[in-house]
Amino acid sequence: MNNTFGDRFSFTSFGESHGRAIGGVLDGVPAGIRIDLALIRQELDRRAGRKSNPASSIKGSEEGVSSRALREPDEVEWLSGVIDGVTLGTPIAFLIRNKDARPEDYEWLKTNYRVGHADRVYELKYGIRDWRGGGRASARETAARVVAGCLAKQELSQRGISIHAELVQVGAETDPAKFGEVIEAVRREGDSIGGIVACVIKGLPAGTGEPLFHKLQAELAFAIMSINACKGFEYGTGFGGVTRKGSEINHISGGIAGGISDGTDITFRCVFKPAASTPKAFRQMANGECVTEQTGGQPVRVGRHDACVATRAVPVVEAMTALALVNLL
Repeated sequence: MNNTFGDRFSFTSFGESHGRAIGGVLDGVPAGIRIDLALIRQELDRRAGRKSNPASSIKGSEEGVSSRALREPDEVEWLSGVIDGVTLGTPIAFLIRNKDARPEDYEWLKTNYRVGHADRVYELKYGIRDWRGGGRASARETAARVVAGCLAKQELSQRGISIHAELVQVGAETDPAKFGEVIEAVRREGDSIGGIVACVIKGLPAGTGEPLFHKLQAELAFAIMSINACKGFEYGTGFGGVTRKGSEINHISGGIAGGISDGTDITFRCVFKPAASTPKAFRQMANGECVTEQTGGQPVRVGRHDACVATRAVPVVEAMTALALVNLL
């Protein structure tokens, strides 16, 4: 299993969703960067979907957010590579302890697989799996990505480069003012819904990216598609361009030409599927409707899941974008 992203500014992730902790090791971070602890706190709050965070994807709303995400304090412990809040240039190791892990909720998964999850394929590949909420396949792991991405963002900001992502669609709804209503409606049904996140990169110098196999858009897609529940990536005209003629869109680059940045803003969008585990899905399993994964009619304790995972994916998209860019630069 490859748990490392990047080769110049490398990030190695470790830990399981319902284990003792998650965390990461960063190598290649320049010396002398003062870590912005307030930024890291803000970004972790965004990922958790906390109402108190002014930069939340849906301001003032916690509708449909996993109760575990809201209860985990996500306190970062710096183990190495930092002194007095300043990077030393040596490997940085950090830890985030799981304070609200509940492996007992998943005891039934010792002998069952969930539809739409990695349970079965992990066991097919490795002959063993962590049944506690999916282990490494859980979105809990993305908290470590957000911390790593914050450090990458700080280095990029020193070069005048900024990254901003936002939720632009929930289901068929494109009005942000109505996102909370849509998510709350599906939550009450015990179901989930998907969403689209858009991202803009400003200040990236022209010439970033390599021809052929390390094109800028390929590196971005590789980073973004590694995020849990991400099912698609497009930039520039994207899939919408197929319905238009070349003469109408040949001037739209999306900030990239030939796999290399042209110095203008870079825009891309990514789509996140609805969460596979929902109370409604578990009720169906208990009734034997999901034949391949029924539990013999025995009740199961439903885990804590999001009604729309896309809302909490926004800071993760920014983090993975930052890690991709800092490696290319």
